[in-house]
Amino acid sequence: MQANDGLTRRDFLKKSAMVTASMVIPSGVFALGSETIKVGLIGCGGRGTGAAADAAEADPAVVLWAMGDLFQDRLESSRKHLQETLKDRCQVPNERAFVGFDAYKQVLESGVDIVILTAPPGFRPQHLRVSVEAGKHVFMEKPIAVDAPGVRSVIDSSDLARAKGLCIVAGTQRRHDVAYREAMKRIHDGALGEVVACYAYWNQGGLWMVPRKEGWSDVEWQIRNWLYFTWLSGDHIVEQHIHNIDVCNWAMNDHPVKAISLGGRQVRTDPNYGHIYDHFATEFEYANGVKMVSMCRQIDGTAWRVGEHIVGTKGTSDANNWINGESAWRFEGERPNPYVLEHKRLIQAIRTYPINEGRQVAESTMTAIMGRMAAYTGQEVTWEQAYNSQESLFPDKVEFGPKPVASVAMPGSTKLI
Repeated sequence: MQANDGLTRRDFLKKSAMVTASMVIPSGVFALGSETIKVGLIGCGGRGTGAAADAAEADPAVVLWAMGDLFQDRLESSRKHLQETLKDRCQVPNERAFVGFDAYKQVLESGVDIVILTAPPGFRPQHLRVSVEAGKHVFMEKPIAVDAPGVRSVIDSSDLARAKGLCIVAGTQRRHDVAYREAMKRIHDGALGEVVACYAYWNQGGLWMVPRKEGWSDVEWQIRNWLYFTWLSGDHIVEQHIHNIDVCNWAMNDHPVKAISLGGRQVRTDPNYGHIYDHFATEFEYANGVKMVSMCRQIDGTAWRVGEHIVGTKGTSDANNWINGESAWRFEGERPNPYVLEHKRLIQAIRTYPINEGRQVAESTMTAIMGRMAAYTGQEVTWEQAYNSQESLFPDKVEFGPKPVASVAMPGSTKLI
């Protein structure tokens, strides 16, 4: 298979390994346990606030040094919570608490070592690019983009980070969960034989929603209510279901080559829910013909199922707790919080040898976007079509003001761009 820069996938992996082997020592290595690690938070919503606390729990040298958000009220509520939780390790005075569209630049200029990128996903490619150019190690929440141009930008930034010896860890926390890692090692070692099918589910009820308030512009309301607009979240197949899709890609050590999908907006039709779908059912196919059945739904009162299932010629597995078959296994032992482990591994990598999860999470994000494209258009979509798409959902310049809500995609009418 040809990668999109003209290299075969094998060529790319070989090239990446050569780059890694010739890499200089990590930039910004800390003295073991004796140096303060200054962390900056960009995006002070619930996930960002949690990530800052997780980073502090991951290493006693961590202090929260600077914070930035588009909105004053979001920043203050997050800072108050973190001051109460982290005590003197939350060292964010007013001089390092930034608000507005340029707040991320001010955080990067405040002297931080690591930056946590947790603004809505549409902002991620720009924030990552500037962070890497500024020489910062990065923890970035998933997904890392909402469209193909954003994915390509993240891959370019990740390659730049690798060349500069900077570390990137993504918020696909299953990759850092000890049970998932043990099960996946066994799957890769052949415990299931040859993998012949994958199943991925994130079916649940509805999530939070922010009704519009008087005085808010279109853009302010959409950013505060970002889950429900594709230019900010990518739709829930991208924003949430990426976790399960990523596990299947991990099991396959690859990404799918095409997708066909059904989806719609059947129950969650109130205008407060923007224009995204409330359910998807997608069949992804890998290069070797193996298929991944993927379902995601956010509708109250429906059956709940979140997880993955991997089927092989010699057994099956839920990819974390158990393997049934010739090499039966069940995970036993302590299972530390993976949300903390991902920060532990980032800091450990900065101190020892760089880690870079940028391309890995970019490919899983792109997989989810390909599924969305297939559902929105009603067409079978290949990886090449999806990855090379010129459809840019995120504006070149974001500012408060009018922005009509995009139309709901209609399969058979919505075009693949």
